[in-house]
Amino acid sequence: MNTLKAPHLLAMVLAGYPLTILAQVSGDPDIPPAQVEDPAMISIDEMSPQVFTMVEKMPEFPGGQQALMKYMSSNLQYPEIAKEEEVQGKVFLSFVVQEDGSLRDVRVIRGVHPSLDREAVRVARSMPNWIPGKNMGKVCCVQYNLPVNFVLQ
Repeated sequence: MNTLKAPHLLAMVLAGYPLTILAQVSGDPDIPPAQVEDPAMISIDEMSPQVFTMVEKMPEFPGGQQALMKYMSSNLQYPEIAKEEEVQGKVFLSFVVQEDGSLRDVRVIRGVHPSLDREAVRVARSMPNWIPGKNMGKVCCVQYNLPVNFVLQ
């Protein structure tokens, strides 16, 4: 059996899910469902560092939620094009808080407008290191979703 590293497995699962839905919806027998290896068959050593979505202690921005809101409001700059077009809304970001508290894989999971999406990503990438999450008493990598609200004043 061919084993995959965790990032490849995640990419296959995410990429394969819509394919499976399309095959089921279309009813086309020529479109096979996506083939994904059983995650239980992948050794823990090959998945290091494992990225969790839920842990006993979730990662935290230094100073907590209030400090995060203050940081975002102080650093977000409403893009001129979005102002001109009177675009507002909530951009949903996803990123991984690593074991050292740094962020990686910052991406938009639901956007509003390209300029707002870029600004949300820019500010997230400029954040200081977070307090990492813990699972079973050990520091670990955790995927975190963050809504960024853009409202015209």
